[in-house]
This record gives sequence, structure tokens and C-alpha cells, in this order.
Amino acid sequence: MAITLSTLSPITRTHLSPVTNSPLNYTTSTSNNNNNNINLTLFPSNKKLVLTSVSHARRLVSAAVSSSTGTTQTSIESGNLLERVEVFDLNGNSVLISDLWKDRKAIVAFARHFGCVLCMRRADMLAAKKDRMDASGVALVLIGPGSVDQARTFSEQMKFKGEVYADPSYASYKALNFVSGVTTTFTPGAALKIIEAYMEGYRQDWELSFEKDTRTRGGWQQGGIIVAGPGISNISYIHKDKEAGDDPDVEEIRE
Repeated sequence: MAITLSTLSPITRTHLSPVTNSPLNYTTSTSNNNNNNINLTLFPSNKKLVLTSVSHARRLVSAAVSSSTGTTQTSIESGNLLERVEVFDLNGNSVLISDLWKDRKAIVAFARHFGCVLCMRRADMLAAKKDRMDASGVALVLIGPGSVDQARTFSEQMKFKGEVYADPSYASYKALNFVSGVTTTFTPGAALKIIEAYMEGYRQDWELSFEKDTRTRGGWQQGGIIVAGPGISNISYIHKDKEAGDDPDVEEIRE
């Protein structure tokens, strides 16, 4: 198992690999050419990883990683994580993505693209819990890589109960280091999920799927889900899809 955690500057990228019994000391380079000393402790019995940056108090990272499901639950304090990313609401207004959870807790789903049949299924899966989210004061948000027009069409077609935003530059996907590629799209697991979605009555919107914003990037982008807020840098959960249709357990998200 290899784990990659990425933040915006000054930490560029940290690669962590588990060991057997003893703690590790790991040093990673920073964008300002200063060394950033990181104390790393791995507990093999429960696969928990504690990563602490001693040089930057604002970038304290604490993570518990599950290698069996591909789901990463994290508590991240990073002043710059996603701060500069802008998304657009259905009226075309620019919004800082961190404003979506600055003053509230939010479950934020990142779609593969707005025509994706698996994303439609995931949207309904989350929307089915909307009443319980409302009762707990938790907002439901969906972000997709594409245009505002695509986001509006998706929202109208799905009658999605939550908020929908467009990220035409894919900036949030890059900041969260979501995977992309043909090999993460065409897999046996993804094929099975597509069959299941079609049997449940979902249909791919090929018109949206083949619009330029999606087609020029190949449609290979994968998404994920985060739970964030209140607080700009308070991200308490991250799930990064390993492949298309890699849904986490909804109850796990809500916890």
C-alpha cells in the first residue's frame, strides 16, 4: 500500500509507505527551499497513520487510512487547501469553494462529469439522506467538472435536492488530487456498477457527456466525497474514488 497526501504550497507532495514495526522519520522538500521535518508513526495492527508537520503549525495533518476499502478518513488543518479554488453556482456567480463550508458543515460530492450515469446514481444515494442531513444542520453539495449550463441541466434533470456548482477548470479536482485516466474508468468493477445503474433505470446523458468541456478531457476524471466545515480548512473526511462508481458507505460519510 502506498499513500499520497498532497497540499498546496509550501508542501508539494509527500509519499508514505507502511513499514512493519518501527516509527519512521521522513523529510520532504518545500517550495521555498526550506526543509519541512515530518514525524511519521505507523501502527500496523489498525493501519492508522499519524503525520505531523513540525515546521508549519497551520498544516497539521492527522489521518487514519483504510487500505482495504480505498477510503481515506482525514482531519486536515491546512490554511491554503482549496482556499483559492473558485466554482460557479447555477446563475454563473463565482464562489470560493471554501465558502461552501466556512460557516456550516457540508457533504460535498465531486462528480466525474455531469452526464455520468454513476454520478446520477450517487446523487440520488446522497439525496435520499437529505432529510437527516437537514435535521443535523449539514448541507448537501455536488460539484462537477464542466460548464454552468451543464450543471444547470444536471440539476433540472435530476431534480437534485442539494446545491450544484460547476468547476470548469477542474481546479478543485487537482487540489484534492483526484485520480484520472482510462484505467480508472474502464474496469470490471465500474462495468458492473454501470449495469446495476441501468437496471435501476438510470441512463447516461450522452449529449452532456460529449459536450466539449467533457470530451476534450476524455471523460476520464474520477471524483470523490469530502465532509468539511464549519471552518475554511476543516476537512474531516475524504473519499477518493479509485475507479468509476467507487461509492463509499453513506453512513460512514455521515459519521
